[in-house]
Amino acid sequence: MEFLSNYGLFLAKTVTLLAALLAVIGFIATLAMRRRTAAPEHIEVKPINDRYRDISDVLQHSMLHKNEAKKKRKADKKARKAEAKKTTKESPENRKRLFILDFEGDLRGSEVATLREEVTAVLLVAREQDEVLLRLESAGGMVHAYGLAASQLSRIREKKIKLTIAVDKVAASGGYLMACVGDQILAAPFAIIGSIGVITQIPNFNRLLKKHDIDYEQVTAGEFKRTVTMFGETTDKARQKLKEEVEDTHMLFKDFVKEQRPVVDLEKVATGEYWLGSRAHSLNLVDELCTSDDHLMSLRNEVDLYEVHYKIRQKFSDKVFSLFSRLQRNNLANFSEPTQPPSLT
Repeated sequence: MEFLSNYGLFLAKTVTLLAALLAVIGFIATLAMRRRTAAPEHIEVKPINDRYRDISDVLQHSMLHKNEAKKKRKADKKARKAEAKKTTKESPENRKRLFILDFEGDLRGSEVATLREEVTAVLLVAREQDEVLLRLESAGGMVHAYGLAASQLSRIREKKIKLTIAVDKVAASGGYLMACVGDQILAAPFAIIGSIGVITQIPNFNRLLKKHDIDYEQVTAGEFKRTVTMFGETTDKARQKLKEEVEDTHMLFKDFVKEQRPVVDLEKVATGEYWLGSRAHSLNLVDELCTSDDHLMSLRNEVDLYEVHYKIRQKFSDKVFSLFSRLQRNNLANFSEPTQPPSLT
């Protein structure tokens, strides 16, 4: 009998272990299946008004005695029901909506692809009384990428929908090219703003090749198909041509800023310098000193707030480059001059 009892106990343990193992395997397989079948690209919309209310409730209740906290919860529940009835009676078409987008730019302007989808999604449903808030963080990058990003924001303005740009850390060069499109620009007091300039730079190994008797051949059709390259000998004529191209791009940059923000004095601000938020405000580069958090909190009771994100499943190489770009942006944290690759930065 003792043998049968021990054997039964052993069998029960074995069955339980196998069942647990099968459950884990099934759970992993389900997750893998969902990952394979999930849409690689999709729009996510998150209402965030309740987030602020919940945070406030948690803090207030935690500071009250048990009985007081219970009374407070009942009062809050009653007030929410009354508010819900009032909101139901009101016409939803009259309540303003604020769509919140985020743009964290890298040198390549990689997030332009997601920005264009988010703007398209918002424009499909937005009304003239609605508003778009872009939380922008970028030290600039390639000219054509940031030019396209600015064009995407211009689509919002063209639809007569108010566009507010909020800069908590940095909107420099290509980042400011985007920011100046906004009807209103908000900046934190120590955010880096400006750097309205253009730079191109490239190492040249021609003398090193000559030193080691290495020939470099390049065949082009068109006098200025290639000017300054990494391995070819740079002539004064090629150098001058490249300089003209940089100056022309800078002129286009200044014209764009002047068109979008006629209140700025280009002679003062289009020097390639950057300013901290409070100085930028005095130069009319921004309209108000305010963080994005304060702006959203001030609207949470009167406006419906929605975060809009276009999700794309990133490749491993894109994740690595994105990490590198974040590290590069962190170089600005010591108040040094923004890093300047061959681009609007």
